[in-house]
Amino acid sequence: MSPPVAVLGAAGRSGRVICRALAAAGIPVRALVRRAGSKAALPRGVEEVVVAPDPAAQALACAGARSVVSCAPAEASAALLAALPKPLPHLVLLGSTRRYSRFPNARGQAVLALERAFAASGAAGVLLYPTMIYGAEGENNVRRIAALARLGVVPLPGGGRSLIQPVHTEDVARAVAAAVLRRAVAEAPVVLAGPRPVAYADFVRAVAQAAGRRVLILPVPLLAARAIAGLASLLPRLPRVGQDEVLRLAEDKDFDIGPARRLLGFDPMPLEDGLALTFAGLDTGR
Repeated sequence: MSPPVAVLGAAGRSGRVICRALAAAGIPVRALVRRAGSKAALPRGVEEVVVAPDPAAQALACAGARSVVSCAPAEASAALLAALPKPLPHLVLLGSTRRYSRFPNARGQAVLALERAFAASGAAGVLLYPTMIYGAEGENNVRRIAALARLGVVPLPGGGRSLIQPVHTEDVARAVAAAVLRRAVAEAPVVLAGPRPVAYADFVRAVAQAAGRRVLILPVPLLAARAIAGLASLLPRLPRVGQDEVLRLAEDKDFDIGPARRLLGFDPMPLEDGLALTFAGLDTGR
């Protein structure tokens, strides 16, 4: 039997999908979870589960693994990287394209710190930076938009002209499995995004249509959008949108996925297909 792949963050939203994709590719999975109660959240196909509540225990649990995959927050990935003994195993670490935002944000800074630690370690492996991930069980990116669409009007800074390139969770999981199977190595981070960028307003319309609704996009100034988000957070049954998220609505988030195509054979599904898959069998409150 081939050595397993150790997966940190295996019980999280993305982690569960990644474990399922690895198992489907015939790769034995050793799931690392912080709490024993997280075992129930793991998908079928996980052959081994290790409760490892801290970086030292997690590093010990990675012993003998053919690769180590981390879909945990960047801070946890960096802590694991620091705790792993030499020689380091092949690594596949997930970050975020928030690292490229022009607006300061804690998540982006944590990913940048992980990037520096990875480069300094000299480890063989790859950093994968997904854009907005949608389609995972319990994710709220698309669901929040669907909830706003019930109002019939969605206010967006500048009318939603900024670009976005969301990626379906299944495409991210397949990319991770490919990185393990190919023992992918890249010096620069590799972005995982949808096949093409779309205007945010078109993204909102596509989500509303997939949920069986129609919406009017209301162009508003950025300051007004921030005020509306603050007010909405005080009202019941409306989704919360953070001030940093509102700021990022005003910047383009389009990326070149050529490196992912070449390194991993990455071929993401069109947005329409991903949304249809996301809303299939989902109660949209119509």
